[in-house]
This record gives sequence, C-alpha cells and structure tokens, in this order.
Amino acid sequence: MHVQSGTTDQQAIFAEANSRAEDRRPVDIVLASDAHGAFVWGVLDRLLDEPGFALNAIAASGFAAVEAAVLAYGLALGGRRGARMALTNFWRRVSHASMSDIDRGSLLRSILEQSIDIGQIRDGSSPVKLSILAANARTDALKIFTSDQLSIDAIVAAATVPFLSRPVEIDGDLYWGDADLAEPPAARSLEARHRLVIAGKPSLFMAPCPNRNGSANRCAIRCAPVHTIFDNQHRTGAALFLRPWTDWGELTDMRDRGRQRAGDWLVANLVGFDEAPAINCEGRYI
Repeated sequence: MHVQSGTTDQQAIFAEANSRAEDRRPVDIVLASDAHGAFVWGVLDRLLDEPGFALNAIAASGFAAVEAAVLAYGLALGGRRGARMALTNFWRRVSHASMSDIDRGSLLRSILEQSIDIGQIRDGSSPVKLSILAANARTDALKIFTSDQLSIDAIVAAATVPFLSRPVEIDGDLYWGDADLAEPPAARSLEARHRLVIAGKPSLFMAPCPNRNGSANRCAIRCAPVHTIFDNQHRTGAALFLRPWTDWGELTDMRDRGRQRAGDWLVANLVGFDEAPAINCEGRYI
C-alpha cells in the first residue's frame, strides 16, 4: 500500500522543518543504470539528510528509475523525511519479495504500485522534475518520459533488462532499459548550476561545453560542472540490476556504503559550491 498521510501520527512523522530555500545549493541528479539500486538508495538517503543540498531535477535509467520515482513521490507526500521513509519502505518490500519465484517484471510492477501514486508525481506535487529514460526496443532510440508522459509502464520499461525480459508496450511502441545516458538528459533545471551523476563506476559524463569562447559574455547553452559519486566496489560482468532482490542485511550494507560515499562527496564539494562563477564556459560541462 502507499505511504499513507491521513492519520495524525503519520502526518507528525512526515512533518518537516524546511531550511530556507536561499540557503540551499540547487543540484540536478542523474542516476545511471550501472549503479546498484541499494547503493543509490544510500547516496540519496544521505543527500536528503543534508540541509544545504537541494534537488531540482532527477533523470534516471535502469533500476534506478524506480528509486527516482519513489523519491519524487516521497518528496511530494512528506518532504525530505517523507522521501527517506518512502525509499526505506520500498526496499523493505524488495527484500520481502526476494523469496518469490514469480516473474520479476510482474513483481517489480506490483512493488512499484504499492510504493507510489503516479498521479501525485505527474500533477506537479513533487518539488523535483522527474525524467525517466528508456530505449525503444525496435530502434534503440532514447526516449525521455516526463510530466504527463510519466507512468508505471514507463518506469517498469526503464528497469526492464533487454533481451532477458519482454519489452513494455507504451502508446503502441515497445521500450526497455539500458538507455544511453552518454548524451545529456533533458532534466536540466534552470536553477541548478551543478550536476551530480550517481553511477557504478567513474562517469564519462564530461563532454565539454560546445561554446567555450573566452570572449563570449555567456554560454550559448546552460552548461554545468559535473560531479560523480560512484561505487568503489562496483562489480564487473553482468549488470547489477539483473539481481536487485537480495536479503535485508546485504541491502543495508550497500546502502551504508552509498551513504558513506555521499558523505565524503559532500565534505569535499558542497562548501565550495557558492564559489563557482555563475557564467564561465571554460571548465564547464554538459
């Protein structure tokens, strides 16, 4: 069932003293498909715990698309605390489902339907702009689902392993995961001056800004410095989201590793955010 907000006790749990918006550093987040879901959970959990960190937009592919949707729903329902609780509840459902032998695609859809209300994400209740990336199973073309295009089908499609599971039909076409995130997604918000990529291994998201003319007064497009948090224990071989279901102890170990990596990144980067020039094509990246 969804995270309920109708009782006094649960409203008290979700009550949040919001820090002043002007004190926060806006950041857009990209969740790459090669990052293990529980590691992503830990990173997001730690970032939500940081008062000076503001999420403006989030783009995700692979299994991380599910977590991005749960995050957006939790934020809409109960702010940062609500998002952390929604993510924890989702992973508890995943852990409980790990003993099931039913089709994983159907199982994921069931867990997702219990964890979010897609209507609250689509109607703009969430303070973050959500973009879900999937690949067309016929053409390999990248498809970005956002706003009123967001659906349970789109999220499940993004998390579907190509060739090992059947693609998901959406509006008469077929989609599955493994979307190419090498090209910058369209989830970039106007407020954010930085982009944070959460990945399984060091990111290649460092394409130079197309307009690096030093004499230009402003960039032709909004480029932004790119930061990366990656799992230093990333396993080579088969994609990790082939086996997202596992026991609670292993999940929380991965979560804690993600929290630690995010904490290290915050210490190294968050303080200097405000020192970055507002417009500077040199050294700025898509």
